[in-house]
Amino acid sequence: MAIRLPPVHALSAFEAAARLTSFALAAEELCITPSALSHRIRLLEDFVGERLFLRDNRSISLSEFGRRYLEVVRAALRTLTDFPMPHRSAQVQPRVKVTVPPTFARYLLLPNLAEFTSLHPEIAVELFVSVPLYDLSLSESDVEIRFGAGNYPNIVTAKLFEEPAFAVASPAYLSRIAPVRVPTDLRNATLLRSALEPWQPWFEAAGLDWAEPVGGVRVDDLGLLLEAIKHGHGIGLSRQHFARDMLESGEVVRLFDVQLTTPPHAYYVVYDQQVRQRPEVAMMIDWLHRRFTTA
Repeated sequence: MAIRLPPVHALSAFEAAARLTSFALAAEELCITPSALSHRIRLLEDFVGERLFLRDNRSISLSEFGRRYLEVVRAALRTLTDFPMPHRSAQVQPRVKVTVPPTFARYLLLPNLAEFTSLHPEIAVELFVSVPLYDLSLSESDVEIRFGAGNYPNIVTAKLFEEPAFAVASPAYLSRIAPVRVPTDLRNATLLRSALEPWQPWFEAAGLDWAEPVGGVRVDDLGLLLEAIKHGHGIGLSRQHFARDMLESGEVVRLFDVQLTTPPHAYYVVYDQQVRQRPEVAMMIDWLHRRFTTA
């Protein structure tokens, strides 16, 4: 039978919070966000089946079980820490964890990231992918790029950019359907759907009193939506940054002159205020603004 062990990162979070009697100070010491530290504490409490802390507004104190468990945890961590590792370097490289939507990562961040790493070669960058509109917590990241409406309470939210959405299709798909010359011709086309690129605001801009489509393929990733358009599954909405290469190569073509001047969604950089105190995180946030706010 496999031995079920408590997660070490949760044990270190518990020890730091107990020693400092503060989740915020423990998060700062461990270089994670306060929400990530709270998540680790809850994870450990679920594992042991007991409350480790008594929470009273902003103050915390150990429960009776927590006091007894702390002695065991400290002994275990001390054993791990004191084990001799002669080849381990004492220097710890600063690192920043960034969570981004896959399309932003593919078309915008990765093509420009070399600029940041050349400016700050001492900082290790760790990238994680999230699904827009679904992953709505910072988790264990320091910084997130989010695509949405910008309504994120209790965290710093700064808009990077928005850009108009417009209709695109592949030449192969257009050759298979009735001519599409004006927006009303879309009634004869398959409209690809996405919660990230709803049609209804575009319909209004085109002067069409149409409801949001309910049938057909739905893709909740802008990169996959563009791929579906390229492969001829139907007509969809896209944006200049993402569709530029396909438009230039002729893989997709833009339809009509209609575009959303004020799209319902935009890209935002979000983070907990406290993490900006770490120099490497502040450098990443400042670079994201310099690189993309005017994109």
